[in-house]
Amino acid sequence: MSMRRPRSLKWSLVLRIALLQCAMLTLIIVGILGTMLATGLIPHDYEDGTMDVLADAVARDASGKLVLDETPDMTTLRSNVADLWFIIRDKQGQRLQEGTVPATFQPFVGLLDNISDARVDLALGQAAPPAGKIRWTETAAGNVQIMTGTKGGLSLLRLLGQAPQFFLQGILPLAGLMALATLFATPWVVRGALSGLGHAAAEAERIDIDQRGVQLPLKDVPKEVTPLVKAVNAALARLDKGYERHKRFLTDAAHELRTPVAILNTRLASLPATPERARLLQDAARLSTLTDQLLDLQRLDRQATAFEKVDLVAIARGVIVDLAPMAFSAGYEMSFEPASETVFATGDRTAIERAVTNLVQNAIEHGGRTGKITVGVTASAIIEVRDEGGGVPPGERERIFEPFDRLRPQDHGAGLGLNLVQEIMQLHGGRIDILDGRPSGACFRMTFRALPA
Repeated sequence: MSMRRPRSLKWSLVLRIALLQCAMLTLIIVGILGTMLATGLIPHDYEDGTMDVLADAVARDASGKLVLDETPDMTTLRSNVADLWFIIRDKQGQRLQEGTVPATFQPFVGLLDNISDARVDLALGQAAPPAGKIRWTETAAGNVQIMTGTKGGLSLLRLLGQAPQFFLQGILPLAGLMALATLFATPWVVRGALSGLGHAAAEAERIDIDQRGVQLPLKDVPKEVTPLVKAVNAALARLDKGYERHKRFLTDAAHELRTPVAILNTRLASLPATPERARLLQDAARLSTLTDQLLDLQRLDRQATAFEKVDLVAIARGVIVDLAPMAFSAGYEMSFEPASETVFATGDRTAIERAVTNLVQNAIEHGGRTGKITVGVTASAIIEVRDEGGGVPPGERERIFEPFDRLRPQDHGAGLGLNLVQEIMQLHGGRIDILDGRPSGACFRMTFRALPA
């Protein structure tokens, strides 16, 4: 299922503003034209009414002669103008005439061959429209010259017919220029209006599970977005409360388990030495380890950020001394490879010791009970725990750090050891990586922040 790409606020605003501007321009111009039509200004000042009707009506018959079709506009013109007169002629000399040319215009009839366009006024200084017009124009009969009076009016249908051309040539270019200006202005306006939202988003990027109680800032956030930010803050507060309840439950459960586990170990120790007693002691030990790991997770959650200077070589050496008997009894050899006598880092000694212990125990559990377990400390504050077992498949190397995840379902562990190691490394600002062992097996590498010796 493909996800739709989020819409751009900038382009949505540009498109909507451009459409709004275009609609407003159209309404304004249509309103002006309607007002002029209603008040009679356009028909009074329009001088091509008769000329337009004649141009639409002129045609040619089957023999090519000029004829005048009786169009609805032509019929209306005849009824409105009783003394209608006109002369229509083409360049081949054909001529179509109707009505009596007024004496004032008679001198122009003989000069039509020399006139292209003319406006003929009856008196000097007369306001528009003139009394008559002469013009060459394109018609269905071709290019013809029309001489007529100017008593016709403006046809509403003709005006509406010119609307698309007027829109393309007048309104659309203006709307395009305004849209272009909007295109450049909108990003600046949006960026300024949403600057507060950007600060809130940057603050949200820094929210992490270890930083509870964080709230998104409401300063400079637009009023329309404020409810969303408040809802997110309320959701964060609810998550914080739920997380605290969860942590408190785990802590209480771990503390409650310690007493019955201790009593169980005491009672098992008093039983006669039998194979069944040994298995029960082993199960009780795993239960005790699980309890300690749960408590360690809670202690890490409350760990102070002020660490002390610790010696990684000394910590690793202490873990090897404690766990070597267990490794030997399981069939392993143990090797310690420090790069120098001391390697210093900042951190919590107990937490780092627990992390190394978990990695060595993990190697004992999964190393195949053969070969060598090697603990190395490099000068760059890196602790490596290597075994020669079956290794960790690349596809599982991220998943095994999840809590309660086990690589093999039949494993005896609870699946918290590696998760605890990852928590410890995140607390120390380091990282835990899984590499291929040499020559086989797995290599768990803990990288700390080094300090000068």
